[in-house]
Amino acid sequence: MDLLDQFDQSTQWSASKIPGATSRLDDRTPCEQWDVRTLLDHMIDTQNFFAARARGEEPAFPGKTPPSLIGDDPEAAYEQARLETLRAHREPGALEKTGPLLGIAFCDQLIHGWDLATATGQDATMPDDLVQAAYAMLDGRLTDDQRGSAFKPAVDVPDNATVQDKLLAYTGRRPT
Repeated sequence: MDLLDQFDQSTQWSASKIPGATSRLDDRTPCEQWDVRTLLDHMIDTQNFFAARARGEEPAFPGKTPPSLIGDDPEAAYEQARLETLRAHREPGALEKTGPLLGIAFCDQLIHGWDLATATGQDATMPDDLVQAAYAMLDGRLTDDQRGSAFKPAVDVPDNATVQDKLLAYTGRRPT
C-alpha cells in the first residue's frame, strides 16, 4: 500500500467516526484542551495545510486553536478537505515536493480518528495495517522538541502491548 492509499484509508476510517460525533460536539477529547468540535476543526485545518503545501503554497502551520471549519455539516466539511488533500497530492510531482508531509498527515488523521472515536464512545480499533504503517513511521523519530504541543511525552506500555497501544502510547495517549 502506498502513502496515498494509507492516507485515503486512514481518512475514510476517521470520517466513519464523524456521524457518531455530530451530536457530541461539546464532549471532551483525549486532546486535553479540545472538545470534539475543536478536534474536527483541527483535522480539517491540518488537511487544508497539507493540501496547500502539495499545491506549492506556503501556508502558516496550523496553530493550537484551529479556525471554526465544520460549519453545519461536519461530515461534508471533512470529506471536502479529505478529497482536496488527496487530489492535490495526486498531481504530478506533488509527492516529490512535499516529501514526508503526507506521511505526517496520514499519522495525524489516523491518531485523531482514534481521539474522535474514544471521545464519543465509538469503536476505536484502528485498521491493523494502518496502525502498523503509522507506528513504523513514527517509532523512535519524535524528539522532545518535535513533540512540541502536538504530542505529550510517551506513555509506558508493557512490551507485549498491541501495536495500536504502542502507537498511542508513543504519541502521549493512554490506550484504553
